Amino acid sequence: MAVDDFEIPRSSKRKLPSVTVSPETFGRGAEAFARFMGTPAFLVGMTVFCAVWLLWNTLLPESWQFDPRSLNFTLLTLILSLQASYAAPLILLAENRSTDRDRVEFEHDRQRAERNLADTEYLAREVAALRIAMREVATRDFIRSELKDLLKELDEESREAKAEAKRPAAASDELGHKSRKPDDGAES
Repeated sequence: MAVDDFEIPRSSKRKLPSVTVSPETFGRGAEAFARFMGTPAFLVGMTVFCAVWLLWNTLLPESWQFDPRSLNFTLLTLILSLQASYAAPLILLAENRSTDRDRVEFEHDRQRAERNLADTEYLAREVAALRIAMREVATRDFIRSELKDLLKELDEESREAKAEAKRPAAASDELGHKSRKPDDGAES
C-alpha cells in the first residue's frame, strides 16, 4: 500500500489551539464596551490620552519622541484607526443584540396584549350572558313590589271580608225582622 493513497484521508499534523467563546459572553462584553465608549469618562480619557500623546511628541526633545510630529503622528493615527475599526463592529453587535431583545420583548408584549384582549372579550361575553340571565331572574326590587302588591290585595280582601262579615249580620237582622213579622203574623 502506498503512502500517497488518495482514498485514505490524511490527518493534519498541525493543530491550532481553538479558542471557543460563548456568543452570549462575547455579546455581553461587546455591549459593555459599547456602553463604556458612550460615557463621559471614556471621552475625557481619550482626550487626555491624545493630548498627552501630542504634547509628548511635540514638546519633548526628538530623542524622547516615539511618534514625531515630522511624521504627522503616524502611530497615533494608526492607533485611533485601529480603535475605530474595532469599535464600530462592537457597537453594531451591541445594537443588534439590543434590537433582538427589543424584538423578543415586543413579541411578549404582543402575546400579552392578545391574552388580555381574549380575557376582556370573554369577560364581556360573560357579563352579557349574566345580564340576559338577570332579565329572567326576579330581582330584589321586583320581589318587594310583588310582595307589596300582595299585601295590598290581602288588606283589601281582609277589609272586604270584614265588611261582608258586618253586612250579613246587619242583613240577617233586617231579614230576621222581616221574616219574623210574617212569621209573627202567621202565628196570630
